[in-house]
Amino acid sequence: MDRAQSAPATSGERPVPDRGFPSAAARAGRVNGLDGLRTLAVALVLVYHVRPDLLPGGSVAVDVFFTISGFVITRLLLAEYARTGRIRLRGFYRRRWLRLVPALLAVCAVCAALSLTSLWAFDGAWAAAGLAALFVVNVVRAGEAGPYSDLTAPLAHSWSLGVEEQFYLLWPPVLLFLLRRWRARTVLLCTAVLCALPVLWRCALWHPGAAHRLYNGTDTRADQLLAGALVAVVLARLRAGDPRLEALRRWAGRLAWPALALLVLTAWQVPVTADLGVWTGVWYTVGFLAVAALSATLVAGLELRPDARLSRLLSLSPPAWVGRNLSYGMYLWHYPVVRLLASLGVADGRLSATVVLTTVLALLSYAVVEAPLLRRGRPAPRPSAPATVRTAPAGGGVLRK
Repeated sequence: MDRAQSAPATSGERPVPDRGFPSAAARAGRVNGLDGLRTLAVALVLVYHVRPDLLPGGSVAVDVFFTISGFVITRLLLAEYARTGRIRLRGFYRRRWLRLVPALLAVCAVCAALSLTSLWAFDGAWAAAGLAALFVVNVVRAGEAGPYSDLTAPLAHSWSLGVEEQFYLLWPPVLLFLLRRWRARTVLLCTAVLCALPVLWRCALWHPGAAHRLYNGTDTRADQLLAGALVAVVLARLRAGDPRLEALRRWAGRLAWPALALLVLTAWQVPVTADLGVWTGVWYTVGFLAVAALSATLVAGLELRPDARLSRLLSLSPPAWVGRNLSYGMYLWHYPVVRLLASLGVADGRLSATVVLTTVLALLSYAVVEAPLLRRGRPAPRPSAPATVRTAPAGGGVLRK
């Protein structure tokens, strides 16, 4: 089991335990560049669902979302563990419920109501709403052979929410088990091993008829979430001034732009979900891990180099605010909006109409559902630490949850 470790303290100071993760608390702040990256990712997904001819590989943005989620969740869990020596799983799941579920239920309710109308795109939407509310759309889609059925169609995009929610259920207790049983270095190695296992599992499962299984399975997509978790563990392990951290900062800064360029090029040129012949097997096995590596490189660059040009660009107020407050709502609403406009026969200007209507609905969701519940679920501020206690090096503001 990890023994509590402390930074050296001068006379009269009480050491602050770090439990093998000296930078965990310092790195628990919000990264504005990641918020801007969320905005870019949701924009790619939206365009992909309206005009797949423009961005045939736009679904790769979902992979980026997975890596961001794994990173943010793990850094929060590690920060809590470094401060307190434990992880309050009940509090974690309560915050996740408040953040994800009420807004999703609102979308499900609207889709279920539309199933009572004559709009063809919402026929039987009540069933899709029930599956989405239970976060099992990905399980249903993974078990379908051939083309996807219409069972989940109005809320088919919620398959990714199922993957994330199932990861949230499994990863925190696994991480807590590792933290309690082994030293921090071993936790890092275990995370790396877990990150590598899904690609081996995909290779074992692969055949042309297993594409839906591989694309929608939490077990077959876990490496994309764990890649972000691995970045969080590595950075939490390295103390400020560590030469290895400086090397990571230097290389992450150099590789962030190329990583983003390759991801955008994939979205623009690679029809990810189409039949690519022999390349389909390559993409569905090692391709997912390659995207995870690019996404993790980009996340590390934005975390370690907030002064770099890319970080400053993505941290501009408009994209950062949208990513922080609206990206989830936009993801939830955009696909039902696409189907609604198709049912109404809107052809000319459908992309513009989708952007406008999705943004309006996301604003309503944020103002009426998400923000009030998040304020209610925010823990009361803790008393300030005594002046004699030395804290970890500053690394950003408190992450809003």
